[in-house]
Amino acid sequence: MLLFKCLKIFLARIADVSLGTLKTVSCVKGKTVEPFILAFFEVLIWYFIAREVLNTTGNTFLIAIVYALGYATGTLVGSLLSKVFIKGVVGVQIVLKEGNDNLIKKLRKIGYEVAVIELKNDYEGKNKDMLFIEVSTNKLKELTKLVKNFDNKAFIAINDTKLIQNVK
Repeated sequence: MLLFKCLKIFLARIADVSLGTLKTVSCVKGKTVEPFILAFFEVLIWYFIAREVLNTTGNTFLIAIVYALGYATGTLVGSLLSKVFIKGVVGVQIVLKEGNDNLIKKLRKIGYEVAVIELKNDYEGKNKDMLFIEVSTNKLKELTKLVKNFDNKAFIAINDTKLIQNVK
């Protein structure tokens, strides 16, 4: 009986915390309807499981451990799910070791919108290019691999983008 109750608490906490994590990521991405729905089910699950935990007598230490393990596991599962289900756009800034017109042409040819700024580097005495690219998260790995193939010492910085306007 206690084992069944522990399993039920553990699984319920995974579910409600995963939903909470997805809700938070959705809010950060600027969504409104999805977080509303996720929040409803998150709190509904939490309410029923918290009520059961608080009404438990006996080995409450084991219940507390399972409750905390479910919370921690739910955070992990929610993070993994958010990477799969919540797509977004990121801004990628790339500083090439040396100007690389071939890479820029290739990126534009395959559909990336690339803005280029020439950088003057007095320290090394070499001019470099900085590329600015907005890309969906599902194409990020492809982009970074392509850049590394052309310039394996390129500096790449990636930032979340909340809003893009005037896109072709």
